Amino acid sequence: MSYLESLFSLDGRVALVTGGSSGIGRAIAEALGRAGAKVVVVARREAPLAETVAELSAHGVEVAAVPADLADRDALREAAEAATRWYGEPDILVNSAAINRRPYLSELTEDDWDATISANLDAPFLLGQRFGPPMAARGWGRIINIASQQAVRAYGNSGAYGAAKAGLTGLTRSQAEAWSKHGVTSNAIAPGIVRTPLTAELFADPARVASAAARTMVGRNGELGDFAGAAVWLASASSAYVTGQTLFVDGGFSVA
Repeated sequence: MSYLESLFSLDGRVALVTGGSSGIGRAIAEALGRAGAKVVVVARREAPLAETVAELSAHGVEVAAVPADLADRDALREAAEAATRWYGEPDILVNSAAINRRPYLSELTEDDWDATISANLDAPFLLGQRFGPPMAARGWGRIINIASQQAVRAYGNSGAYGAAKAGLTGLTRSQAEAWSKHGVTSNAIAPGIVRTPLTAELFADPARVASAAARTMVGRNGELGDFAGAAVWLASASSAYVTGQTLFVDGGFSVA
């Protein structure tokens, strides 16, 4: 094994990636797989899941898919067990699945609130409860939660979405407190402005896209490939002393 492989190789690891059929989740699933992990992707829609499996397989990744609506607790529990039937218990859990209901706060309904909290916060909690303790029992594990700029600032009708993502960064710290002493780290990644299905409305407005890019320090909005290295690092042995943190992968957007 080369020096770089000793730092970053995921050979022998199993990764479960929710929201792994599109956007940042898909980019991370590919990165973890190409770094050596066996990957199980979980998402709602079967057609994008099939496309993801085909694309990752073409890169030589061992990959399987489990369709599920993670906002439904029964479906989530069934999907969690189904995921383990492919390659065994995961060593790496990536919570990327999300929904984006962001009406103006005074128009936010209880259904909007419940759906957003269920998918964006409850699901990472429940999956962490399912897989975190077994990781701790084995003495090794990585949890990576995909947060948001709206975890720390309000803009663009943050509403329930911002509250859920703020809660997710708090959950990240709680998971780190609980299990880091047993070799299981938990960290969050907070993206900047990135073209994904969740940001389609923003990217339909060229003026807003240009304004967001100008806000960064590097002069551009994020691309899906920007998250590959960060995810592999947080999933690898080399990040063993990093836990409870939120890593802003945003071109300086959060500090400009």
